[in-house]
Amino acid sequence: MAILEILVYPDPRLKQVSTPVEKFDDSLRNFIADLEETMRAGPGGVGIAAPQVGRFERIVIVDVSSKPKIPHHGHLVLINPVVIQHDGWEVGREGCLSVPNYTGNVGRWEQIRLSAQDQWGNACVFEMQGFEARAVQHEMDHLQGLLFLDRLVSRRGSLFKRKVYKPAVTNSNVEKD
Repeated sequence: MAILEILVYPDPRLKQVSTPVEKFDDSLRNFIADLEETMRAGPGGVGIAAPQVGRFERIVIVDVSSKPKIPHHGHLVLINPVVIQHDGWEVGREGCLSVPNYTGNVGRWEQIRLSAQDQWGNACVFEMQGFEARAVQHEMDHLQGLLFLDRLVSRRGSLFKRKVYKPAVTNSNVEKD
């Protein structure tokens, strides 16, 4: 497995629309393992899409299970995902591995019904709500060449510079005289 390079805005490749996956083989599953490792290596990411690492196929991984007290389906590999039903609307703050220095307020459907395939090509359907639904929609936008920047609630007042935290000073990283 390998940690892949993440494309960062304003890289023009992030605007590219992805094609459906047609071949479900070991090569695909190896790529998914690398994509998973890349997501886990990032700072608290709950999802990643193949276009973020320069592979323009309709593949996303979402895992919001680390967030306490929210409904979720655990670790999801979604290939060729399509929202087939949606309801409600909610504005929430989003960040992105491809836009590392900003977060923004984005409107998303609150509940979705989604069809997709797993990494072996099996069809599956999920009903999602809240944060998990938001995360899946965010990752699916990457498949269409969209970033959360394209969906800001307003061009003024909805984009925020991410805070940069300095490491705490400890005895182990303080220079001694």
